[in-house]
Amino acid sequence: MFRIGCHLSSGKGYLAMGRQAVEIGANTFQFFSRNPRGGAVKPLDLKDVEAYRAFAEEHDIRHILVHAPYTLNACAADPGLREFAQNTMLDDLQRLEHLPGNCYNFHPGSHVKQGAEAGIQMIADMLNRILWPEMQTTVLLETMAGKGSEVGRSFEELRAIIDRVELRDKLGVCLDTCHIWEGGYDIIGDTDGVLRSFDEIVGLERLRGVHLNDSKNPMGAHKDRHEKIGEGSLGTEVLARIINHPALRELPFYLETPNEIDGYAREIALLKQLYQD
Repeated sequence: MFRIGCHLSSGKGYLAMGRQAVEIGANTFQFFSRNPRGGAVKPLDLKDVEAYRAFAEEHDIRHILVHAPYTLNACAADPGLREFAQNTMLDDLQRLEHLPGNCYNFHPGSHVKQGAEAGIQMIADMLNRILWPEMQTTVLLETMAGKGSEVGRSFEELRAIIDRVELRDKLGVCLDTCHIWEGGYDIIGDTDGVLRSFDEIVGLERLRGVHLNDSKNPMGAHKDRHEKIGEGSLGTEVLARIINHPALRELPFYLETPNEIDGYAREIALLKQLYQD
């Protein structure tokens, strides 16, 4: 089944997000765990969670993706910021135990002139402190565009983090089409080669979702600028190839394009037409 959704606002709760997903033709969705530019979070409404779970079962909504706030930096130079990232992520993961079987995605972080090796170690150390054997959520490292001192700009850096985590069975990867393109991976001219490289370095079995975004910039720009489907340098034909690729087509896809909700509805309808059953 083609799993397609977009980023929704969590302000009105889980049930409201589920209803909005159905209204725009989605059967999955993504949302921020809390304020994306801060750390504030509302108390968990367990009645809303239960109502959402019943609604999701009725409407076959699965594989929702929870996105960590952008403020988290597990490899910041400031130890206080690293502690904030650790405490916030642990709290998010504990809350997500009420929605078992889903995924939690985060940007690995920026090493801020400490060097990629130091950043990789700090990220792995944090994950080793917050993951636990019985947890029911898979934590996803996101592929990054390589802006500034971002860690995760290459498949090798993601693999280096995974290799240093003890409970690596709790880890996966979210592939962002805009990010890997701007990171220098030619998914236009060599889609198969890029995915083969990912499989050899990280393993396709770790790929748990795809952020489906066009890009405002050329390959290797390292800027992380998303564009609407078909309006960027990737284009509709390439993104149609992505959603239909044998290695990817069974994964859930999440739109993060610069859209309001009606724009997301149009893109979801378009992608459903392009998906080959």
